[in-house]
Amino acid sequence: MTQLFLPMLIMTDPPRHTALRKVVSKAFTPRRIAALEPHIHSIVDDLLDDSPKSDGWDFVSGFSGPLPAIVIADMLGVPRADRDRFRTWSTTLIQSNPARGEFGPGLEAATSLYDYFSEFLAERRARPQDDLMSALVQADADGERLSEDELLGFCLLLLVAGHETTTNLLSNSAVVLAQQPDSRRQLADRPELVPGAVEELLRYDSPVQGLSRTLTRPVDVHGQRMATGDTVLLLFGSANRDDQAFPDADHFDLHRAPERQVAFGRGIHFCLGAALARLEARIALQALLARQPDWEVDLDSAVRLRSGPIRGYLSLPLE
Repeated sequence: MTQLFLPMLIMTDPPRHTALRKVVSKAFTPRRIAALEPHIHSIVDDLLDDSPKSDGWDFVSGFSGPLPAIVIADMLGVPRADRDRFRTWSTTLIQSNPARGEFGPGLEAATSLYDYFSEFLAERRARPQDDLMSALVQADADGERLSEDELLGFCLLLLVAGHETTTNLLSNSAVVLAQQPDSRRQLADRPELVPGAVEELLRYDSPVQGLSRTLTRPVDVHGQRMATGDTVLLLFGSANRDDQAFPDADHFDLHRAPERQVAFGRGIHFCLGAALARLEARIALQALLARQPDWEVDLDSAVRLRSGPIRGYLSLPLE
């Protein structure tokens, strides 16, 4: 039976969080991420080769969605033929909002993901291969093997956090750069500026706007007393538009160096996949700008992702 709440890194406290993070962080070392660069280049080139030459290209279904889905599927060792199902399941799960009484579709998607990964992990236990899931099945944390629920929780987290957020980073970037033609022209002429632009894009239109947390001790913030057990909403998107940290914060500045942006969080829960997301965004934007340095987005026909913390698009027609 599907469990609604699986143990995930972002919802786990030390000391178990420390042990789990130590295990899974082995998949995201700088050397491993750097080794993915040629593979990501190949995926990006294939997707752009397949893009239609006429107007009306859906940027999400044709590019920003498949790219991280393929990368994550390959890391996990999941057949690429299943990536479309993953995309549907993860999008449905993210859009389901219990506060609006939307339990059915999200529960069905969670059940499908749970069942799929349960069978997948059982197969890797029986026949290990050279992929991330096989390594995690055999890994241990503090001398203990990861439990079935911990493994399933990591699979779901990697799929949603590593897939949806990168998709929306790319989609949001396409919109921002369409609205900033001078900045886009500079990036097309000087591709070495793209890594810095990715940081400003993360700050300016964060794909994850916030996460909730429960206080473990009383805290005073700006004269407001919050008690142990209170739930707080940490708004990364708001912090990234704070004029005290970023002068003229509502302005997109290609040459800004937003070193304090918090799109990937901060502290012990800093996103493990941050380096991978940055790498995918850099390669994708440099290739897109090299091939198609001018584009417009049809925002009237675009379809927004309906989600509390995640900001992005389900469909984004480009011309």
